Amino acid sequence: MSSKLIAPSILAADFANLQRDIEMVNQSEADWFHIDIMDGVFVPNISFGMPVLKAITKHAKKTIDVHLMIVDPDRYIKTFAELGSTILTVHYEACTHLHRTLQAIKAEGMKAGVALNPHTNINLLEDTINDIDLVCVMSVNPGFGGQSFIENTYTKIKQLRELILKKGASTLIEIDGGVTSINAKKLIDTGADVLVAGSFVFKSKNPLETIKELKTIANS
Repeated sequence: MSSKLIAPSILAADFANLQRDIEMVNQSEADWFHIDIMDGVFVPNISFGMPVLKAITKHAKKTIDVHLMIVDPDRYIKTFAELGSTILTVHYEACTHLHRTLQAIKAEGMKAGVALNPHTNINLLEDTINDIDLVCVMSVNPGFGGQSFIENTYTKIKQLRELILKKGASTLIEIDGGVTSINAKKLIDTGADVLVAGSFVFKSKNPLETIKELKTIANS
């Protein structure tokens, strides 16, 4: 069985010491950098844009997992590829022509991800799951860090795992929001492959140890 992955969410990092926090993730047992791009329209918050992402990718030495919480993401697919994104995730709710968007992401040499808000049903991906490399299941309402975990997420993971198996897809399941050492094991056991952790990592006394703990739990 392949190793389960940990993706610290840079939204929770200390922006005044961004390079320090990036180096910490580089040195840690984390697998990916999870980077949230928000436009203040699709979600009620503005995070950071291209110049900050460029600064992050300059120092980051691991997979760059970019999560676009923006309207009309097609406008920027090429730009995010040029900035060094490994995986580009768009929201199902923001894409009128999801299949076309997925093809455009892959045409730029990136892996294609789709994020689902808590209210969005898994079955809506039935016709596209074989084109999707990663499904990001939002386990909080997107827009802000530090929110509490929505319990219905476990049901969605089960449904998604069943859909992936039924269609013979190789899609990874990523969980984003409210992940801690308390729910990590249950999330993995239910079918998750990648755990995004923001506040839990960066607000802890020893982020390196916290990442190590999550990685150990996820692969135990």
